[in-house]
Amino acid sequence: MYLCNVINIIEKNSLQLLRIPFSFFLLPVFLFALAVLNNINLFNTVIAFIALHVFIYPASNGYNSYMDNDTESIGGLEKPPPPTKNLFYVSFAFDLIGLLLCCIIGLNFALLIMLYVLASRAYSFKGIRLKKYPFASWITVSFFQGSYLFAVLLLFLTDDLKMETFPTFLFFVPSLLIGATYPLSQIYQHQQDKAAGDITLSLLLGYKGTFIFSAILFVIATILFFIQTQIITPKMLHFYWFQLFLFPVIIYFLWWAFSVFNNYENANFKNTMRMNTLSSILLSCYFISEIIVKQL
Repeated sequence: MYLCNVINIIEKNSLQLLRIPFSFFLLPVFLFALAVLNNINLFNTVIAFIALHVFIYPASNGYNSYMDNDTESIGGLEKPPPPTKNLFYVSFAFDLIGLLLCCIIGLNFALLIMLYVLASRAYSFKGIRLKKYPFASWITVSFFQGSYLFAVLLLFLTDDLKMETFPTFLFFVPSLLIGATYPLSQIYQHQQDKAAGDITLSLLLGYKGTFIFSAILFVIATILFFIQTQIITPKMLHFYWFQLFLFPVIIYFLWWAFSVFNNYENANFKNTMRMNTLSSILLSCYFISEIIVKQL
């Protein structure tokens, strides 16, 4: 009965704008950390998964939607409903629940995740609004959603990680992958961002520049992945499996890039969501396969 009352407090528009399914596009970072670890603390893993993907990430989505008051397509919603004050309170409540869950793992873990939350708020909050600065927003999103969370999860989802075995080169890979996909996720919002006064990195780079920039980051990420998994710690992950799972993503990326170069109207919401969905699913499948192999 209490759960039903809590659910009833959340307005329909607010529930939609939390975009909980969209939060699972960040699942590969979580699985990446698990794939690297040899010994996984299952209890901490389950708590961290629920805290991040059910509460913390959706809270960030909701707060961003509340601050932006978008009327056109946003990540995960082609036609977003108008936000109300209810969304602000729900986002705060979701953050609080997520952080309380993190406290079960440990106070240090909760504090580190709180830093992520604060960075997320600084990204959207109109008093700071990192989103309107192309490089500040890109660095914030790439670092905190990528390497920062990757390192935090490595430290707290196992009981025996030794710093001398920390995968130094892999540390940069999540941020490079997030940093590559982040401008692509903005490519259909140029007019909307310009009207709001947000000079995003994709807007600054232009349509062609966005694809070229993303391609360069993908290549650098692949090189670092190769160095770590083939030279430094050959048994950590399977490099050629990684390439096999990414191959359809590369094909789609190239097709989409050439389509946009020929007609900028192809830089639209549907093609962007297809790219995000395909890359998220295949990367998740790759890391899950690595986790399964390690646990056998």
